[in-house]
Amino acid sequence: MSVDWEEKSTDGSARQGVLHTPHGDVATPGFMPVGTRGTVKAIDAVDLRRVGAEMLLANTYHLMLKPGANVVAELGGLQEFMGWEGPVLTDSGGYQVFSLQPRLNEEGVVFRSVYDGSAVTLTPERAVSLQEMFGSDIAMALDVLVGLPAPHAEVAEAMERTVRWAKRSLAVKARADRGLFGIVQGGVDTDLRARAAAAMGELEFDGFGIGGLSVGESNEERVGALAAVMSELPREKVRYVMGLGDTEGILKAVAMGADLFDCVLPTRLARHGKVLHPDGDFSIKRSEWATDNGPIDVDCICVTCELYSRGYLRHLFATGELLGKRALTLHNLAYTLDLMREIRSAIAMGSLAGVIAHRTQRRRGITG
Repeated sequence: MSVDWEEKSTDGSARQGVLHTPHGDVATPGFMPVGTRGTVKAIDAVDLRRVGAEMLLANTYHLMLKPGANVVAELGGLQEFMGWEGPVLTDSGGYQVFSLQPRLNEEGVVFRSVYDGSAVTLTPERAVSLQEMFGSDIAMALDVLVGLPAPHAEVAEAMERTVRWAKRSLAVKARADRGLFGIVQGGVDTDLRARAAAAMGELEFDGFGIGGLSVGESNEERVGALAAVMSELPREKVRYVMGLGDTEGILKAVAMGADLFDCVLPTRLARHGKVLHPDGDFSIKRSEWATDNGPIDVDCICVTCELYSRGYLRHLFATGELLGKRALTLHNLAYTLDLMREIRSAIAMGSLAGVIAHRTQRRRGITG
C-alpha cells in the first residue's frame, strides 16, 4: 500500500501514530498548512520546514484552472513545482465548487471559473485524474457539500451521492504509488453521519476525510457529528477532519480519535494582524502594544518571537509593511504545529486530559 497509518500509542480514544506516504512520514495527530495555489501565502518552503511542517495541502480546484494539471505534471509534479520535498495532500475541489453554487447532477458539477467565467465540468473521475497528474501523495474523492443548516432530505441526498461518487473514484484510481481518501458527509445528523461512515468504511480507501463541517454548525453539533463518525470508521485507517484549525476544535477532535487537520485559519488570521497565543488570541494592531518591547510569546522559539517585539510588529501593520504578514504567519503556524507536538507527546505519556484542561484554562486570558 502506498499510503498507510501506523498506530503508536493511545490515550482513551485519542491516537498517536505515523502516516506513511511516498514523500515521507507524517507524525499524527498532525496539521497541514494550506497552500491553496501551490504556495502557503507569505512564506516559502524553507520557512515551512523551519516551523516544523511535515505535510501541505494544495487545492485541486484552483490548480486545475491555473496553471493547469498538464503544466504541473510537465514541471515534475507538485513537489518539484512548489520546491517542497515533503508530502502533499490535494483536496478534490468540492468545497470551492460548493461556494460557487454549481449545477449539480449525478454525473458531476458544472461551475464558472473565477478567473475567466468559462464553464468547467468536474466529475469524480476527473477529480482523481487531475490529482494523479499533480502527483500528490494523497488525493481526495470528490464529494457533495451542503451548507448548514439544511433540510434533512437535502443532506441525505448529498451524503448518498458522495458515497456513490466515492465508488466511482476508486474504480478509476490508476496510480498504485499514491493514496486516495474517501470523504464522510451527512451534516450534523448523527444517523446520517454514522450511515455514511459505515458505508465509506467498507470501501478500500487509504484513509478517510470527515467533511461538511465548519460550514455553519455549532460546536455541540460538530462534536456530535464527529462522535457518530469515529465509532464507524475502521480503526486502522487515518481520520482527517477537513477544514478544522482552531485550538479548541483540534483538542476536542483529537480526544475523539482524529488524526489529521488542515485549515487556513492560522495564516489568514496572521495576514489580518491576529496572533495565536496560548493565553488567548489577540490583535497585534492594538494600541497597547505600541511601546511593548517583549515578544509575542516568551515561551515560543519561532523566528518571529526570537527577533521582533510586539511594538515592532504593531508598527509593521500600522505602516502596511509586508514583513508584518510574513512574521505573524510564521508565528501562527509555529504555534499550531507546536500544539500538535504537545498533543502527540501527551498521548504517548497518557496525559492528554491534563494538557486539554491546562490549554483551555490558559486561553481564558488575553482576548480581543
